[in-house]
Amino acid sequence: MRYALLSVWDKTGIIELAKLLVANGFKILSSGGTAKELSNAGIEITEVSEYTGAPEMMDGRVKTLHPMIHGGLLGRRGIDDVVMQERGIEKIDLLVVNLYPFEEMSGKELPLNELVEYIDIGGPAMIRAAAKNFKDVTVVIDPKDYDLIKASVKGNGLTETERLYLARKVFARMAAYDGAISNYLYSIETEFPEVFSVQYKNGRELRYGENPHQKAAVYGDKGIAGQKSLQGKAMSYNNYLDTDAAVRLLREFEETAAVIVKHNNPCGVAIGRTLHEAYIRARDVDPVSAYGGIVALNREVGPDMAEEIASTFIEVVIAPSYTDEALEIMKRKENMRILILPPDEETAELRTIDGGALVQKTPKGITESWKVMSEREPTADEMEAMKLAMKICKHTKSNAIIFADSKSGLGIGAGQMNRVNSAEIAVSKSQFPLKGSVVASDAFLPFPDTLEVAAEAGATALIQPGGSIRDQEVIDTANRLNIAMVFTGVRHFRH
Repeated sequence: MRYALLSVWDKTGIIELAKLLVANGFKILSSGGTAKELSNAGIEITEVSEYTGAPEMMDGRVKTLHPMIHGGLLGRRGIDDVVMQERGIEKIDLLVVNLYPFEEMSGKELPLNELVEYIDIGGPAMIRAAAKNFKDVTVVIDPKDYDLIKASVKGNGLTETERLYLARKVFARMAAYDGAISNYLYSIETEFPEVFSVQYKNGRELRYGENPHQKAAVYGDKGIAGQKSLQGKAMSYNNYLDTDAAVRLLREFEETAAVIVKHNNPCGVAIGRTLHEAYIRARDVDPVSAYGGIVALNREVGPDMAEEIASTFIEVVIAPSYTDEALEIMKRKENMRILILPPDEETAELRTIDGGALVQKTPKGITESWKVMSEREPTADEMEAMKLAMKICKHTKSNAIIFADSKSGLGIGAGQMNRVNSAEIAVSKSQFPLKGSVVASDAFLPFPDTLEVAAEAGATALIQPGGSIRDQEVIDTANRLNIAMVFTGVRHFRH
């Protein structure tokens, strides 16, 4: 007689699986809600408490923690057979368990005394035992693997390699489960725990990393990391980085907007009445850099937009949706990756450093206190332009200086060691006259020199966080040059 123990929270597919097991000679052990569901479906089962001779107790907290169960899972075939026989312990060949949904319930703001009841004890103990003994026991924690079990029951069973595959999933699940509990309990007292646990699923090896001599993989099943391209080559390491940067900036806009990113910096950003108009404006900000870039759009892509994209070389396009006609048009660029824009999910930023990691959280809806510091008030157009310029600035590598009007970025200076150089680069790269433009800086101006470069280029307004010991000197210079200047009080370094 072969024994299978079934005890699941997620009961998807469990009745069908149990019926197949019984039909192929398995005796079913079960407990709690699973036993009730199987019995109601007419499936013959033996309650765990009946099998062990020990009743469930403590409101079900103790039911499978028994030598009859763990001996059947941990007993080594050919080594522990004698002791198992002496103790009347049956070999459990198959264990099907999934855990109480702690992660889901921890997001429901339950009182702690209620939430702890969703910390599974018996389930983890059983699946760890079975996974340790994978050479003799098959353990299944994911309903997606039921088809594998069904095929093995009808055929020649599972290979050791297949059982090892299932065992690996157990220990990965336990790492995530225990990590979620640890993070939550720490979060009661502090936003950043002493021990921070993180786990990403769906690991896929990439062709190479930033450069061909580097090895790389991507992990994650949500957001940009979880997206599958509708067409084109596989995403590269750099594609993922640049697409993430483009989407972060795109999410700043409620208006119809287009963002083009190259090497983790925006090289074109614009809004428009239509997506086509926004994209043309964005591309014209720096057409040389836009070639081979990442295009992020926040409206559905139709035929006219698809034609424009297909007229040049683009690495990746990401948008909320595409018409069928648009997808057909873009097939002309068979290597171009096409992604669906995923929902925005609040997550911590994690960056590795030598020996550890940095974790950062950006609160949603951070409030900037815009205050006019100059004698001259900005015009309505200048205010709109400063809003757009600051959105771009927040997602450009520091030191960032952005020239813009109310519709698009005009000149982007990124990643320099001082602000004057960033301003000079922004001016030199601009394809447009900068007279009447505005300028945004991601951090305070330590000296008036950046403001003077901006004014000489034709800018009439500047927005910056403020906070320098020389703020007054910069304000005096703005007044002398008739520049309207606004302080926001919030710095936006991006290293």
